[in-house]
Amino acid sequence: MSNFVVQFPLITEIYQDDILNKRFEIGRQIYNSLVNITQKRYKEMIKTKLYRNIKFKLAEIYKSEDKSKLKCKKELCNQLNELYKQYRLNEYSFHADIKLMQKHFRDNIDAFTAQKIATTLWKSYDKLLFGNGNKVYFKRYGELNSLEGKSNNTGIRFKNNELIWNKLKIPVQIDYNNLYEYQSMQNKISYCRIIRKYVRNKYKFYLQIVFKGIPPIKIDNNTGEIKHLLGNGNVGLDIGTQTLAISSSTDVKLIELADKVQNIENQKRLLLRKLDRSRRSINKDNYNSDGTIKKQGNKKVIWIKSNHYKAIQNQIKELYRKQADVRKLQHEKLANYILSLGDNIYVETMDYAGLKKRTIKTEKNDKGKFKKKKRFGKSLANKAPSMLLTIINRKLSYYGKQLNKIDTYSVKASQYNHLTDTYHKKKLSERWNNFDGLKIQRDLYSAFLIMNINDNLKSINRDRCFDTFDNFVRLHYKEIERLRNSKVKKIASMGF
Repeated sequence: MSNFVVQFPLITEIYQDDILNKRFEIGRQIYNSLVNITQKRYKEMIKTKLYRNIKFKLAEIYKSEDKSKLKCKKELCNQLNELYKQYRLNEYSFHADIKLMQKHFRDNIDAFTAQKIATTLWKSYDKLLFGNGNKVYFKRYGELNSLEGKSNNTGIRFKNNELIWNKLKIPVQIDYNNLYEYQSMQNKISYCRIIRKYVRNKYKFYLQIVFKGIPPIKIDNNTGEIKHLLGNGNVGLDIGTQTLAISSSTDVKLIELADKVQNIENQKRLLLRKLDRSRRSINKDNYNSDGTIKKQGNKKVIWIKSNHYKAIQNQIKELYRKQADVRKLQHEKLANYILSLGDNIYVETMDYAGLKKRTIKTEKNDKGKFKKKKRFGKSLANKAPSMLLTIINRKLSYYGKQLNKIDTYSVKASQYNHLTDTYHKKKLSERWNNFDGLKIQRDLYSAFLIMNINDNLKSINRDRCFDTFDNFVRLHYKEIERLRNSKVKKIASMGF
């Protein structure tokens, strides 16, 4: 069953703001207490010989890829799951642990909200135990900005245009003249979530209602036409760390992801430098003569924060919020455009977590200086390509479809030439392909190949490539002309 979310502002009094802030802080302390308890269990478990032996044997099986060892792998996984149960590292054990803590705060935090806090922590452990997570973190002061219930019957709930939660009643601002909000309110409510945002030096609160079903169709108020219609046909996406190449039968586009974020990033960079200068001037005793922070042994370094310093921190906090909102809005609009081109959307899988990591190799440049080990962490944080794919997949799910992720290593779209049926590995700096006098932008050509993938998602349909190539070339040059005439500064990876 699909769900969709609609966010409404809460009309709060000052005393209600204080109560909500208090409850968010209690929620954070409960979360951290649960982290403390569960981390002790986890550390005791990983010390055991049994755990280390199982993990070692599983690693050997994964390396060998021997299918005859599948039965042995299953047995080892079962042993590992039993070990998790023994050390009470599962969601239901977390619920039992948090129940004892919740009793002390029952006037502020109800049982269902406490269980959802435990579930949030379990998601971190789920990544740590079964996914690609590395560590479970405590939440710092002000970091917990979301609390949610499990149903609309008890705890955090919406009734008669009000948020009701533990003797607290707050009016919800709903515009029933807005057709989308009116139609949304006709659906059954699954559960509610309270969101806290730091807007212009103060916290503002919102109620997110999670409705059952699919979102209403949006209609243009001026023309009466339906917005964001789903297209028909194949769409290929070649997504990078900062750019997106799109290829379909009707349009070809090369776009910088979330291009409006960069201006905010520049403002943030200047404020962060200002913050660093302020911190150094106030805490001179915490720095060595070369500018590095003094080591205090086992003691914690104490930092003094002036009012000026705190004001800069608040400005940076506001920029982070703006950046997140702008990025999400741009991704939502781009996802709607992509869905208007076709309903079968194909994209290469990418290891974004791997791209964020610093390189292991230590290398020197021509001048003998060490090269930076940084890779694409900052670009991925600013542009959030993975978020775009998540949004596209969510929107497709409303039509009973999903994003088709092709096998990158089998297809090798960036290396393939459908005219000669050969593969040629290119350097990252090579941004153009030459096909008998035709200059084709590399990313756009990859998107074209991805669009013409076979149903097995592991090979390119060469015959379909020949049938659609002339149309692609026409649309390609139209897009290249648009980019060349555009006065907007382009990213170097586009090849201009």
